[in-house]
Amino acid sequence: MNRKVLLLVMIAGLVFLNSCKLKEYKEKVENTVISDIDLSNIRDGEFEGFYDCYLVKAKVKVRVKDNAITGIELIEHENGKGKKGELVVPAVLEKQSLMVDTITGATASSKVILKAIELALTGAASESN
Repeated sequence: MNRKVLLLVMIAGLVFLNSCKLKEYKEKVENTVISDIDLSNIRDGEFEGFYDCYLVKAKVKVRVKDNAITGIELIEHENGKGKKGELVVPAVLEKQSLMVDTITGATASSKVILKAIELALTGAASESN
């Protein structure tokens, strides 16, 4: 009988921990703000950025030449069911801006990828100054 009680307590604890982590994840995604970058402040080069929202994370390499984003490589994207979020990459390249729509059904992945791109570019901007 004690084994059953112990097992139930362990399962309840795991469920509780997972629900707490899920809440943290949702809050972090909701509070992730994407800021556009002035590309005129970015020197030519390749810059890496990483962003982690617990369950979704992305690492990118962004190439800049003549104040334009010429390429974005998605080095890592842990996404759960948000693979479609990777569609923000061509949108950023086309618009030359981070102010693109997130992908329906993959909002978290879209935001995480955009934030990783932003962090790559803000790191590049601070290196340029």
